[in-house]
Amino acid sequence: MTESVILVDGQDHMTGTMEKMEAHRLGVLHRAFSVFIFNKKGQLLLQQRALDKYHSGGKWTNTCCSHPNPGEETIEAAHRRLKEEMGIECTLHYAFSFIYQAELEDGLSEHEFDHVFWGINDSEPIPEPKEAAAFKFLSMKELASDLKLNPGYYTEWLKICFDRVIEVHKKIF
Repeated sequence: MTESVILVDGQDHMTGTMEKMEAHRLGVLHRAFSVFIFNKKGQLLLQQRALDKYHSGGKWTNTCCSHPNPGEETIEAAHRRLKEEMGIECTLHYAFSFIYQAELEDGLSEHEFDHVFWGINDSEPIPEPKEAAAFKFLSMKELASDLKLNPGYYTEWLKICFDRVIEVHKKIF
């Protein structure tokens, strides 16, 4: 079964759909989301992407990220994928959106209108091995330091939106 993404304009209005891999080969702007789950200590739950993911395999990133299916609300997709990828259910809150474009390996690129959500959860993650190879909790200070020291260990979208996530974190904790 092929997956499709929702193509959008710069204001996030749907302009059509396209097969996911084609959208990543062509670098077409499409809708995505990123979820940041913190524990009650304020630490961020990071996942290491499965090594055989179609891009950015083995890199550390936010708790979960993906694309809504055509006809699916973005917040519903965020809840669905959080459960599928990390085995977590919790209340999600909208934080902000941003557009980014990044060249990836194998001639792929990300060009996404990314909706960012956050939540608080202290339950133990149960990662789906096809999605996440590992997980860890880091304080925002530890993550900021490691992003500077080892930027190649992390996904492009995490590095791009991290400063805004810190601002959200400050308002929560």
